[in-house]
Amino acid sequence: MTVSDYQTAPHEATRNACYLCAPLGASIAFSGIARCLPYLHGGQGCATYIRRYTISHFREPMDIASSSFGEEATVFGGKDNLFCGLKNVISQYQPDLIGIASTCLSETIGENVPALIEEFRQSVDLGETQLVFASTPSYAGSHLTGFHKAVLATAKALAVKKEEHGGINIMPGMVSPADIRYIKRICQDLGISAALLPDYSDTLDGVSWPEYHCFPEGGTPVSVLKGMGGAKASIELCRFSDPQLSAASFLEKCHGLPAYRIGLPVGVRAADEFMDLLSGYAGRPLPDGYTRERGRLLDAYVDAHKYVFGRKALVYGDADFVMGIGRFLAEIGMVPALCTADKGGNLAGQAEDLLAGVEKAVVLEGADFADIETLAAELKPDIFIGSSKGYKLARSLGVPLVRLGFPVHDRLGGARLRCVGYAGTQELFDRIVNALLEHRQDESDIGYSYM
Repeated sequence: MTVSDYQTAPHEATRNACYLCAPLGASIAFSGIARCLPYLHGGQGCATYIRRYTISHFREPMDIASSSFGEEATVFGGKDNLFCGLKNVISQYQPDLIGIASTCLSETIGENVPALIEEFRQSVDLGETQLVFASTPSYAGSHLTGFHKAVLATAKALAVKKEEHGGINIMPGMVSPADIRYIKRICQDLGISAALLPDYSDTLDGVSWPEYHCFPEGGTPVSVLKGMGGAKASIELCRFSDPQLSAASFLEKCHGLPAYRIGLPVGVRAADEFMDLLSGYAGRPLPDGYTRERGRLLDAYVDAHKYVFGRKALVYGDADFVMGIGRFLAEIGMVPALCTADKGGNLAGQAEDLLAGVEKAVVLEGADFADIETLAAELKPDIFIGSSKGYKLARSLGVPLVRLGFPVHDRLGGARLRCVGYAGTQELFDRIVNALLEHRQDESDIGYSYM
């Protein structure tokens, strides 16, 4: 296994990035809090772009407020726009929390947003409405950076109560709503009271409405988040994200809670680690249903080994996603020939230990799709695994793409794609095997109907 052994020609700008903007990630994180409205302090175009981008993935309505900078605000500052916008949101939505995220514009002009928010607090009766701010200029990270900054800012602002309540905190990272529902079901079956930050399992994948609602149902209530400091422990499925942006580490430092930063639980070994951790805090063994899920997954490994062994995969996305999938591919006998992620994580420092013994695996940080195209021509992968952004390249190479992660714009159901735990791994494994089989059939002159 090598880390950044393959070098591409130097270039001054990113060409077709694998990642998205930081305020987008913050908006998604804030959407996982009950009755929370994301608010972008910057131009109207940022909010419009992010709404369109998230709606086309989740297929759900999403409101994002904005300070709507114009020329005057850009030159003289956006204080008046911010105050006016926050007043309008409070009067029209009556939110429990407003999640404020900065944009490139407000950060570039040097806007002191925390000071402005404090001035607003002193001048207006907020009632029960909480204000949380995350600094998220896009030039300082990816959408995952913004996501983790929003989660950390929320924990810092709300987790003040220290009364012990016996529950645990779970920071699932930017997984699908379906994955979050699965995690919640595990906790429920084990009798664990879990505070998830965030929980957009219903807010971004809800039911049809007969009439308009200001806020969708679901999300973790502010009252629950205020009690995070009294939990038994915090579990964060973000081992490779920047440790300085870890909400679990913050709660450990400020409230003395044990912090477990583990990888994304994809594959039998990684899922075992997560399940054992939950089972240990519950003080009871896993219900039989999950044991059987594990057994069916192992049986599927045996059944499909001949189809996947030695096949090379190219995985792209954020660091936790890439390494979680990379470890899983090594577990089933595939070769993660190229794992590439944005620079917001801690990939290079840990990848060698996790993929030790996996030959021909290449791990890159900060690669864009132009770099990936150059390397893919040399490595010749059999399959791509990642978001819809890789479709054009996969098609040009004649390689199947298994869509997973964010965004999935060219297929329905991106919010319901699972990879976490035994059941999620089973779904992903079946999709990978069937994609390889389908490609083999399509490329065959004979057209086998029995594989």
